[in-house]
Amino acid sequence: MPAAPHPAAEPIATATPVALTDRRPVVPAERLVAEMVPPPRFSDVSFGTYLPDPGQPSQYEAVQVLEEFAGALNSGNGSAPKRSWFRRTAPVPTGPAGVYLDGGYGVGKTHLLASLWHATPGPKAFGTFVELTNLVGALGFQQAVTTLSGHRLLCIDEFELDDPGDTVLVSTLLGRLVDNGVKLCATSNTLPEKLGEGRFAAADFLREIQGLSAHFRPLRIDGQDYRHRGLPDAPPPYSDEQVGAVAARTPGASLDDFGALLDHLSAVHPSRYGALLDDVTAVCLRGVRQVDDQSTALRLVVLADRMYDRELPITASGIAFDQVFPEEMLRGGYRKKYLRAVSRLVALARDSAK
Repeated sequence: MPAAPHPAAEPIATATPVALTDRRPVVPAERLVAEMVPPPRFSDVSFGTYLPDPGQPSQYEAVQVLEEFAGALNSGNGSAPKRSWFRRTAPVPTGPAGVYLDGGYGVGKTHLLASLWHATPGPKAFGTFVELTNLVGALGFQQAVTTLSGHRLLCIDEFELDDPGDTVLVSTLLGRLVDNGVKLCATSNTLPEKLGEGRFAAADFLREIQGLSAHFRPLRIDGQDYRHRGLPDAPPPYSDEQVGAVAARTPGASLDDFGALLDHLSAVHPSRYGALLDDVTAVCLRGVRQVDDQSTALRLVVLADRMYDRELPITASGIAFDQVFPEEMLRGGYRKKYLRAVSRLVALARDSAK
């Protein structure tokens, strides 16, 4: 069936789009550390700009608890935590060492996490679980401990429990940081079908971080995905010609064939996907198709996260993004990641359709 017409896609050629497939960025470790801040989408948020759903009291409770947590961090003298160079462990800090936000997709966990980061004096760091593992890979474990131990707060978005090796690595890292007085806040997602079963994700999280679990206060945040509240499903795809026209008239746009871009991602380390998008203002993709290879799909998930961080509208032909992962993969162990990617890709496609 031909793609539905998009009146906004009339050709006005004024720009030459870049090709992401031509880019092979090199990212020094120093940049990985410097960029551990909330993404642009959350650069100005605060507890005051978070709008709790009137029907979800857990959202009001989360704001109150995190404001108190930030208040405790602000009550110090403003200096960084003391590092424990000669002690195996440090005394357990007063109050919880960390807060864990447990909830479904799009209920505002990242907004709250970024609000805590903004409300806390530095030094501080904010990154996704994947970005944290990439940082350890770039710096080495001991250097990562030394670097992050100078921080008052570490915020970890989208803590992932589906890779045992990475989970053990990060759990060990967090243990060392807690010993050195660093406060923590983390988020993750509960599978949609598990929302009625209580603290499903929280139980998984606390089990996986083992010795740290006693230091975390789990907070359940219920609610509907705000990206879907009263909004339509994925917008219909454009035609190849319309995609090319949008790319040609949009300064800073990229234009790539979807399959070629997926192949290119296999040659670029995921820690560099953000740099791959440097100076890009919009992403245009021709021939979006279903992705049935798990390694390729996981790379697409990371790219979707980096595009979402940068609020890059996506104009695409082929199939709609809510069909990009087959049902068989959505039922597998990486279901959370794939559903998050679909939610974000659809949101960016809607931004383009506007």
